[in-house]
Parts: sequence; C-alpha cells; structure tokens
Amino acid sequence: MRHRVLSNHAEIIEIIKRCQICHVAMVDPEGKPYLVPMNFGFANDIIYLHSARKGKKIECLKNNPSVCINFTTDHKLLFQHEDVACSYSMKYSSVLCYGRVEFIEDAELKRNAFDVVMKQYTNGKFTYNPPSIREVNCWIVKVQRFDGRIHRH
Repeated sequence: MRHRVLSNHAEIIEIIKRCQICHVAMVDPEGKPYLVPMNFGFANDIIYLHSARKGKKIECLKNNPSVCINFTTDHKLLFQHEDVACSYSMKYSSVLCYGRVEFIEDAELKRNAFDVVMKQYTNGKFTYNPPSIREVNCWIVKVQRFDGRIHRH
C-alpha cells in the first residue's frame, strides 16, 4: 500500500505542526481559483493567518470565505530503479483543511492570534505595537474537515 489515509487526529496535527508554510486556496470574484503560500499558526483546530488589510486575498475572501488549506512535508524522491521513470515516486505527508475565514478586529484577540503564529516558528515572547495591530489583517479558519495522507514506500 503506497498511500495511507490518516484517520488519527494526533497524526494529522503532528504533520501540521512540522510545516513551515501552508498554501491557502480560495476562489476569486470571477470564480477562478487563487492559491497563495502563507505563514501560519495552529492551535485547537484553528488556523491563524495574517495579511495586509487590502489586496487580492482579502477581495477573494470577502466575496467567498470558503478555503482549502494544504500542509505538506517530509518530501523525498524515491525510486526502485534509477533508470526506470515509472519506478519513481515522492515520499510525503500531507493534510488538507477545509473551513471558512473569519476576520478578527479586536486588538486583544489579534495579539493572541499573532502569538499563535509566532509560536509556530519560535518560542520567544513578543510585544506588538499599536500600528502593527491596527494595520495587519488577522484571520482564522476553524477547521471543519481534515483530510490527511502519507506516502512512505
């Protein structure tokens, strides 16, 4: 069995925690797909993201807040015989998360959200100046569904 679907929630969370970036898929106002790589934070089945206050992402999300977020790690090229193209595959661990974006405006909730994002990358303690709290858009996705898969062969 080359691929294994993950049903264990702890395994899914462990994959997300090991990722450095995620890819957020959304639909633009014209109905076309739009995908962006982003930094993130994750806690209690909520994905924390931040961005500029204006731009294409915000336009897309205000029009349609549904998103699919991809996390992938553990990439390694594998092969059974290096001269046989069909014997190549890629080792990976991958999770898809589905949900709807909610924007956070409350300054204290934003600080807490930024702490979750920073914890993904460092164990430091941080302060945030009022302009950064005011000027940075903060959004969350409460994950409604997780789909995980690994390929280890």
